[in-house]
Amino acid sequence: MLHNLTGWHALIVLAILLLVFGSTKLPSLAKGVGQSLRILKDEVREDKTASTTDDATVPYRRAS
Repeated sequence: MLHNLTGWHALIVLAILLLVFGSTKLPSLAKGVGQSLRILKDEVREDKTASTTDDATVPYRRAS
């Protein structure tokens, strides 16, 4: 889907973002995106550890 994107495309998107949001809003926008990604990463990590501990507490049953 995004195989045809090049560095020029990224520059154009950044220029459009700069025009839409302005230079004063971009740092706060980037900070918000970074915090959201950090929260998502932490939640995924917690979910993985919760599923592995749940599997460890369930006794193994052998199929007959």
